[in-house]
Amino acid sequence: MHDIKAIRDNPAAFDQGLARRGLAPLADELLRLDSERRDHLQKLQEAQSRRNTLSKEIGDAMKAGDKARAETLKGEVASLKDFIGSGEQVERDLTARLTDALVVIPNLPLEDVPDGKDETGNVEMRRWGTPPTFAFEPRQHFDIGEWLGQMDFDTAAKISGARFVVMKGQLARLERALAQFMLDLQTGANGYTEHYVPYMVNDASMFGTGQLPKFAEDLFRTIDGRWLIPTAEVSLTNLMREKTVEEKDLPMRLTAYTPCFRAEAGAAGRDTRGMIRQHQFSKVEMVSITTPEQSRDELERMTGCAESVLKALGLPYRVMRLCTGDMGFGSRMTYDLEVWLPGQNAYREISSCSVCGDFQARRMEARYKPADGKGTRYVHTLNGSGLAVGRTLIAVLENYQNGDGSVTIPEALRPYMGGKDKVTRP
Repeated sequence: MHDIKAIRDNPAAFDQGLARRGLAPLADELLRLDSERRDHLQKLQEAQSRRNTLSKEIGDAMKAGDKARAETLKGEVASLKDFIGSGEQVERDLTARLTDALVVIPNLPLEDVPDGKDETGNVEMRRWGTPPTFAFEPRQHFDIGEWLGQMDFDTAAKISGARFVVMKGQLARLERALAQFMLDLQTGANGYTEHYVPYMVNDASMFGTGQLPKFAEDLFRTIDGRWLIPTAEVSLTNLMREKTVEEKDLPMRLTAYTPCFRAEAGAAGRDTRGMIRQHQFSKVEMVSITTPEQSRDELERMTGCAESVLKALGLPYRVMRLCTGDMGFGSRMTYDLEVWLPGQNAYREISSCSVCGDFQARRMEARYKPADGKGTRYVHTLNGSGLAVGRTLIAVLENYQNGDGSVTIPEALRPYMGGKDKVTRP
């Protein structure tokens, strides 16, 4: 959420940031709401001050035996009391109107984020690895999995509907192996602390990370009003909600392996076959909590941690810096990792790493005490996939496929697969 004081201090910069996001100017309307609220607050404060003064004057009049004046003053106090009582509700209404206007506005991009309307404006930063060549026409993951007899979309559709999958045997184990390998790498070499977190959260948690109120249609809700998490970012970041930590405890680096649930409301007609875009998938998520001074360097570090998984698995990829028109709602800058998929002859997203500044922290009231002991400040939050497990499985199947239909298991995963070196058809 944006700081209205910062908007007051520099409305032009705020509107310039919105323009880079492709949005119309909003500073004037926000400042009008803010001015109305502040003017009303001033009137309330003046009324409360006047009531306090009158109470003292009533006491003085009573002591002086001037009952007539005392009664006159009591009448004025009664009027002020009525104004203050109704005025407090007006204050709440004005504050709610301003808050409602602020919470649906996306974060502002950092200066070095490239401008652009959509993914065509993204900028490639670097590549790693060489896409494999094949003596045969490479197949897509769903053809590989179905030929192996271990990936079943028809049965999943019978059980749950579209955008679900059933895997079994070696493929089910390979999916589990990938998750364990990622967790071991992120908690070991990369220094993240593993967490087991709730998969269902309340409104305040979804609001804190920016999913509510704007993206309710993209979420699944339970009958008792909770929400299924679209990513462990929600649960992990909300560990800081309404907390204040010491600067010496930052940065905090957190990770969790969870299922994720997304309605994919805006994805009609996209990736309808296969595992690229599903309602239920698993992911190893990374979250960092930092000081403002640390956050930009932490984004580079987090992106490197996500890259380390792909490097260990020998999967070619590229790093893209997203443009202003393709960034997520809460991000100030995002790097996407796109893995090479031979079956599609294309790079596809497998991780997004974003720095959010204090955008989420303001919504969550997440703060830290600076080492100099002067007050408190909002933390900065970051999140990234380390990695999306299903999409990594897709990349392994397509990059390590063989002409006989089998799939070679990357060496890094073989200890998790009982020493097996191939996934084969039973």
